[in-house]
Amino acid sequence: MNDKTDLGRLLKTLTPEHNDGEFVFCSVDGPVEINPIDILASFREKEGLTLIIRKSTADELGLPYDFVASWITLKVYSSLEAVGLTAVISKALADEGISCNMMAANYHDHIFVPVKDVEKAMKILLHVSDL
Repeated sequence: MNDKTDLGRLLKTLTPEHNDGEFVFCSVDGPVEINPIDILASFREKEGLTLIIRKSTADELGLPYDFVASWITLKVYSSLEAVGLTAVISKALADEGISCNMMAANYHDHIFVPVKDVEKAMKILLHVSDL
């Protein structure tokens, strides 16, 4: 097992980083005038294109959203083939009543939690290897 897939090592070296700002998930089903640099992430679904963008950008464009989130990056280089990392993280947060939306990117995993819960989530994530 290599360092990028070893769950124990990933949890011990995990360092959460809270990114500044408020982020929202918007769904668009047609063209939208948005600078691609303003899109943090996107995902195409049958119902439409989901965009993760800053709340301020959504407000400027008049895009509707329901969930305002804080964005936390897990500063550990995990493989997309690593087994169990997102399960451990989401369970730790769920056990404390914190909703989380996990997203894997090529180098890091990212978590979106309600703005009101970000401080509590960060404390949990700082000690997740102790669980």
